[in-house]
Amino acid sequence: MSVLNTAVSGMQANTSWLTTIGQNVANANTTGYKNVDTEFSSLVDAAQNSQSQFEGVTSSTLALNALQGQDAQTTTTTNMAVQGSGFFVVEDSNKNIFLTRDGSFVPDASGNLVNSDGYYLLGSPTGSTGVALNSLSGLVKVNVDSAAETAVPSTAATLIANLPSTASAVTTTLPSANSASSQYTAETSLVAYDNLGNPDSVNLYFTKTGSNSWQVDAYSASTAATGGGFPYSSGPLATQTLTFDPNSGAMLTGSPLTLNVPGGQTLKIDLAQTTQLASGFAVSTANINGSAPGTITGVNISTNGTLSFQYGTGSTSSAYQIPLAKVASPDNLTSVLGNAFQTNPASGAPQVGLPGSGGLGTINSGSLEGSTVDLATELTNMVQAQSSYEANSKVFQAGAKLLNVLNNIQA
Repeated sequence: MSVLNTAVSGMQANTSWLTTIGQNVANANTTGYKNVDTEFSSLVDAAQNSQSQFEGVTSSTLALNALQGQDAQTTTTTNMAVQGSGFFVVEDSNKNIFLTRDGSFVPDASGNLVNSDGYYLLGSPTGSTGVALNSLSGLVKVNVDSAAETAVPSTAATLIANLPSTASAVTTTLPSANSASSQYTAETSLVAYDNLGNPDSVNLYFTKTGSNSWQVDAYSASTAATGGGFPYSSGPLATQTLTFDPNSGAMLTGSPLTLNVPGGQTLKIDLAQTTQLASGFAVSTANINGSAPGTITGVNISTNGTLSFQYGTGSTSSAYQIPLAKVASPDNLTSVLGNAFQTNPASGAPQVGLPGSGGLGTINSGSLEGSTVDLATELTNMVQAQSSYEANSKVFQAGAKLLNVLNNIQA
């Protein structure tokens, strides 16, 4: 009987091996699939008189979740692949949270990013408090329609200009007095945007007040007198003194110029690279952020997980941070339907962070991670498993014949 039991255990173990091979072959083209391996170990019933009583073999399956598949480029920006040990954090329709490497995310009818297995991508909105490092909670669905029409207020600008050192100092009424008789040396403007996306030109007046000393005044063009200029219906948005090095012409003090955009945010204008040299007034750089309302035209996802919206106006705005999660023992994660995993005590608690940190890996936008199954290896294993099964069946047949002989002797 021991011969029969041993042979049966061998056939059962090889049947399990063939089952995992079939699973691997079936998922050779499944995005983010990690192939499963079969491990064999001998069974020993007991050891008597220094003699081991062997009882055959047992098998167990091992998911090789730590393997890295090959990336394949796609034309869908929201498709993503992880290069490293991290997993995407997703949830199903019942808000149960899982981990997955299947980054085939596309917007559903509501704009939520969902992969081919029906799992929704989770992320942290820009400006939020972020996520807990040891928990998968506190995240929200990533939605790419949430900013279909939006305005970005201006908060930062850079102005690089040269102020003529040869200019005469103004000794009469300065622009800060907001008088029809106000005098100034040079003037330029920047278009800023308020909270609703309305444009408002900020007029900047540069006035030489003394040796190596200038005054800059900012006014809202919307309050200018009829025909433009002084007097404005309201005082200056900001007034500041600029000082320059008499030897190099570099600015010493006066940057940044800080003002409040009417109906908008605090705007800081960087003037640090403005110079005072013996040439005419000239502006070499004038940049400002913010934009008028615009329809979203695309989505960009950086390697560090920052998801940004691109608008028809040419501006971009950060919307989400897409985190990744890892565990100490990924091969012990519990597999669930749809190529996803759950954490458990054997896998260890999740460690959550942003891509590019903590060994989590980075995100490749517009790519999908392929299956780790190698068909040539699986087909070779299939031949070995089939041969081993046949050999065990031969042992079983031999044992059955011996048992039959014994039964005939008893008869």
